[in-house]
Amino acid sequence: MSLYRKYRPKNFNEVIGEDHIIKVLLGAIKLGNISHAYLFSGSRGTGKTSVARIFAEEIGTSADDLYEMDAASTNSVDDIRAINEAVHTLPFKSKYKVYIVDEAHMLSKSAWNAFLKTLEEPPAHVVFILATTELEKVPETVVSRCQTFVFKQPNQSILKEFAQNIAKKEGATLEPDAAELVALLGDGSFRDAHGILEKIISSSKNKKINRADVEAVTGAPKAELVKNILESIVKKDLKKGIEAIHKASEANADMKIFSKMILERLRFVFLLRLKAGMDKYIEENVSEDDFKFLKELASTAGPDLTSETLVRFITATEDAGRTSLPDLALELALADTVK
Repeated sequence: MSLYRKYRPKNFNEVIGEDHIIKVLLGAIKLGNISHAYLFSGSRGTGKTSVARIFAEEIGTSADDLYEMDAASTNSVDDIRAINEAVHTLPFKSKYKVYIVDEAHMLSKSAWNAFLKTLEEPPAHVVFILATTELEKVPETVVSRCQTFVFKQPNQSILKEFAQNIAKKEGATLEPDAAELVALLGDGSFRDAHGILEKIISSSKNKKINRADVEAVTGAPKAELVKNILESIVKKDLKKGIEAIHKASEANADMKIFSKMILERLRFVFLLRLKAGMDKYIEENVSEDDFKFLKELASTAGPDLTSETLVRFITATEDAGRTSLPDLALELALADTVK
């Protein structure tokens, strides 16, 4: 069984980072105020379908009365008409029949039109839960008929702790800087973090996983190249930085991930230079050698390492994901910084 399926939340207590949603749903269940239609939106791997299944179970819906439909492949008007007819049949042994429609934004226009009447006035025993990664593609007429909940992406700290906990359950040890990289590569998705962990753990011999192990399995840019970029910024060595970018590109590294790695470490150097009282936090999030390196670099950084420098690399990170020349975004940020 994949780690994502193995450790999928089975009750509301196991759902991470969505307290604002769970609190409302639990309150509705307690008061018996069950809506006829819910709309869960948010990026991939944030737990929309898992919460929908848990909610169905919490309101007493058995497996025989739970229906799941993937609108990415089942999205025609005939598919919706079949649902429109089926909703009038009473549940087998539950109070509610629950229909979970995943990737709801993929329904065709004619399917939405056929669905509207049923969605607005379903039988009392029917609850619809629509899940989507693209809320803007769901017709406003549908949104207005649903209780809408927006799922948050887990931040780096949450994903890092999550990765370490899952590794521990699998009998492995994920070192802090390795967990940090898994969290970064997970890109705000529990599902993606699960997938990365699964590859890493299955290929690890001694189950003690460091950052180099994660780099080797995932093809993530080498930490050494990130260090070279940081040194080029602090020591005003443009050639060294450009060479590091080109080496990462030649290794077919994801330049957006590379940019994020640079930005994260650059932030640490900036905070250490400011003596902002973040030393303990940074030390807990990197390896001992990395912390020593960042500390030494911060001590030599001049006053021109400012928030403006970070803003340049924030822009480069965003641009790297949408330009046909992702190297260029980093090169420009570096050139503007190393003057």
